Amino acid sequence: MTKLPNLYPLAFQTIFKDKIWGGSKIHTILGKDFSPLPNCGETWEISGVEGNISVVKEGPLAGKTLTELIETYQGDLVGDSVYQKFGTEFPLLVKFIDANADLSIQVHPDDELAAQRHNSFGKTEMWYIFQADEGSSLITGFNQSLNKETYLEYFNSGRLMDILNQEPVSPGDVYFLPAGRVHTIGKGLLLAEIQQTSDITYRIYDFNRKDADGNTRELHVEEALDAIDYNFYEEYKTQYDSRENEAVTIVESPYFSTQRIQANEAVSRDYSEIDSFVIYVCVDGALTLTDNHGHESEMKLGDAFLLPAAIDGVELKPVNGGEFTVLEAWVP
Repeated sequence: MTKLPNLYPLAFQTIFKDKIWGGSKIHTILGKDFSPLPNCGETWEISGVEGNISVVKEGPLAGKTLTELIETYQGDLVGDSVYQKFGTEFPLLVKFIDANADLSIQVHPDDELAAQRHNSFGKTEMWYIFQADEGSSLITGFNQSLNKETYLEYFNSGRLMDILNQEPVSPGDVYFLPAGRVHTIGKGLLLAEIQQTSDITYRIYDFNRKDADGNTRELHVEEALDAIDYNFYEEYKTQYDSRENEAVTIVESPYFSTQRIQANEAVSRDYSEIDSFVIYVCVDGALTLTDNHGHESEMKLGDAFLLPAAIDGVELKPVNGGEFTVLEAWVP
């Protein structure tokens, strides 16, 4: 019987997506070469989305797909409880997004609606902004409480923008977007996104934008009506304590728990009580990640790693006395 290679922190080949609103920061800031694409709006760093399954980049498991790894290692890779719930479907999708222009105003269905219409998970997501051009903003939710009828009155009269909540954005800002929240990423933002495994978007409005062939993109106005959360919320931006050299929780949801670690010294993390894989996304600086099995990995801005559930501890150490900031996420 062939002995299986031991699991280690896994990096995957980046999947590049050109978008009508994409730019060049994926290359100029993150150092990723997306040629021959004309631009890059998104990179998918860890993906279990059908047709876009991540492939291991290096080490003994190089060339294996994420699905193959789950089939082989099961709970040792993703955690026993995660494997029991999701089987070979990886539950999270990790992206970097570069908005060179405003994205469409859109909404995503929740689990129930997505299962009913698309045989898919819903799409709850979070954004961590790590670079923002001066004056950048985004849209999340409404600036007043509505119902479907009043929403349609504004929409049909061309006044959709009047009811949307627009906010200025700075690096380090966090936004949690439960399925159903109308939103868009504004021009000039570079961010990391952690979300449920889903690629379902209902495009509500696209600023009458045309592609290179002069065509407008498809809208999903009717489909969106049953997906939208019409409530108003007092606070849309996620508030968190930005302490250094320890993990600070920034998002707690049924789908993922995300921590931010900003450090200028070594930080040890113990995952022995967590029955899940752990994802790392580097959003500033560079570090060395050493797990309790002795595997050592270098991480820099723009890197993402999947730490298998069988590894229950790591040390994160800044490179050359510098600083780093990583996002750390798992399935609760």
